[in-house]
Formats: sequence, C-alpha cells, structure tokens
Amino acid sequence: MQKEILWTKSFISACIGNFLLFFAFYLLVPVFPLYLIEKYDASKSLVGVILSSYTIAALLIRPFAGFVLDMLYRRPLYLAAYVLFVLTFVGYPLAHTIGLFLFFRILHGFTFGFVTTAGNSLIIDIMPPSRRGEGLGYFGVANNLAMAVGPMTGLMLHDVVSFDVIFYTAIATGLIGFVFATNIKSENLADKRNKQPVAFDRFFLFKGLNAGFSLLLMGIPYGMAVTYISLYGRQVGLTSGIGMFFSLMAVGLTFSRLFGGKMVDKGKVNAVINWGTLLCVIGFAMLTSLHLIDRLDTVLVLFYVLSLILGLGYGLLFPAYNTVFVNLAPNNRRATASSTYMTSWDIGIGTGLVAGGWIADNLGGLQMSFLAGTIAVVLSLLFYMRIAGPHYLKNKLR
Repeated sequence: MQKEILWTKSFISACIGNFLLFFAFYLLVPVFPLYLIEKYDASKSLVGVILSSYTIAALLIRPFAGFVLDMLYRRPLYLAAYVLFVLTFVGYPLAHTIGLFLFFRILHGFTFGFVTTAGNSLIIDIMPPSRRGEGLGYFGVANNLAMAVGPMTGLMLHDVVSFDVIFYTAIATGLIGFVFATNIKSENLADKRNKQPVAFDRFFLFKGLNAGFSLLLMGIPYGMAVTYISLYGRQVGLTSGIGMFFSLMAVGLTFSRLFGGKMVDKGKVNAVINWGTLLCVIGFAMLTSLHLIDRLDTVLVLFYVLSLILGLGYGLLFPAYNTVFVNLAPNNRRATASSTYMTSWDIGIGTGLVAGGWIADNLGGLQMSFLAGTIAVVLSLLFYMRIAGPHYLKNKLR
C-alpha cells in the first residue's frame, strides 16, 4: 500500500513555525540566569523561582487550553496564542524591577502553555494517523533544531551585544514564525460530539496519570540541565564551548526522534520509552560525576559525549510519550491528551528549576542537584517498567 502523504504545505509550515517559536524560546534559556544575576544580583534559588514561574503558568493554563481546543476550532486559537506569545517578549526589556520581570515571565508562561498545547493538537489533526509517530518525530525535530542553535546563539550574542538586542531578536524571530503559522490549513473538527457538559475529566486525561508521573520524573533533571548547565559548566572549569552542549544534545534528539517515531508506529512504544530512559540514566550519571575529574580536557570530552547521550535518550522519549497519551484518549479529546502530556512535563520542568536552585544553594552545589535528577530518572524507569507501561498496554484505544 502507498504511504499516506505526510509532507503537505500545512505540515511543512507547522514545522517551520514551530521551529521559529522554539528558537525564540531557547534563545533566552541560557541567557535568563545570567541576566537575572547580572542585572538584579539574584541568587540561584531566586533565579530558579522566577524562571519556574513561567513553567507553573504554562501548566496552569494547559488543562483549560485542552478543554477549549477540544470544543472550538483550533487554528484561530493557535494563531492568537502564537502572536500573544511573541508580543510578550517586549515586556522583558521594559522590566526595570525584578517584580515586573516576574509579572512578564508569568504572562509569557500562560501564552506559551496555550500555544504549545494548540500546536501539538493541531499537528495531530493535519497528519495521517498511520504516520503519526513519524510525524510527531519530525515535528519535534523542529524543537530540537531550535535547541541546537537557539541557546548557542543566545550565549554568542551575550558576549557581543546587550540583553535588549537579544530580546528584540527573539521578537523578530517569533513574528517570522507567525507568518509561517498562518499557512497551516486544517478542517474544523469542532462539532456536537465535543459539546459535552463541563466536568473535571474534560480538563485532564485520568488514563494518562501513570504515564504522566513517569514523564514528570524525567522532566525534573531536564529542567535542571537546560537552565543551570551554563553555570555548572563554569563550576567544573569550562570557560568556553558550553553552548555546544545544546547543539550536541539537539543532534542526538534529532536522530533518535526520527528513529524512535518509526518504531512507535510499529507498536514498540514501551520498548522505546525504556531504552530512552536508560540512556538518560547514563547521561545524568556522567554529568553528576564531572566535578570529580581533574583533567579539563577529559571534562570537556565527557561534557560533549553526555550531551549527545541525553539527546538520544530524550529524543526517543518525546514522540513515544506523546503517542501514549494520544492513544489513551478518544479522538474528540486529543487536545486534552496533549494538555495532560505537556502538563506532566511542565510540572517536572518546574520542579527541576526550583529544586535545582535550592539544592545548589543549600546542599553542596549543582553536582548535588544533578545527583537528585539522576535518582529521579532511575525512579521513572522503574515506575514505567512496573506500572505505567503495563497500564498503557491494557488501556490503549488504538
């Protein structure tokens, strides 16, 4: 049988729009801790709290976003959320106090939570079901490419231009992405099937609770790594080349997403998740041990190797977990499934941001933060193998 067409104009536009949205996001990820410390003299703990407010706001809006997106036409809601996300960047250079910065950070989290939930739901609508795992893999590659060039570009710009220029670069990138997003065409899938009474289970996919907890644990060390890696790199003696961590991680993410997505379409979801989690255990264990090594050249090599390993691990996890949530939900609750998937991830990221800063300040440095993150990954592997994985096989709808 001939394969259904995946690479339509709408799918390509969605991938490019997604890349530019996440490029604007990742451009500022390694810069924000430096900005808060340099401009406001914030502690690591305060940096964690402020940056996690973004994730907390995103996870608070996701259940509402999933409900609304299952009830109404998704495309205009996606476009509205996209443009609001971009415009909120304007608030950062205008924030002259840390309280005002926090306000814009929370507002930005709300828009990010809505636009990413909408984008993930919309992409599922416009791709053929038989190539969903593969399509989610390619769609996620857009995020990975943004991770490859965004943080590195942000750190490079930090060395040569002002913070304001970096913020305006993010705005310009986002606006270009919005133009591509307007080219996405989709059918209006909102109909009377979705006009159901408001109930709590319309905001959260309870069948995804076990998988969500396992994914939450994976988000904790990920949030620590992407936020504090520039500070940790300096702590272990690296004065340059830290931005390559994100690039190599993105290489691993890109490669394994494509491979993992095809394996998911063949029904090997649990195997993909187990192998991806095991790779993350290895990567975070290596990251935790860097401070024990005296030779700087060895530290640098291991720093790059572990970033690639982590990329391979998480690249397997993302399309697999996304598919788990979609397959546990009926078709008219796809957005709710996407919301639950992303909410679980956001809680993990937020926990990692706060816990990472607090542990670093109070329990012996960032190496202790990453040790806690490694333990979380081990627990996630055990929980999925014993509970979440068997639950998925028993309750999946397709």
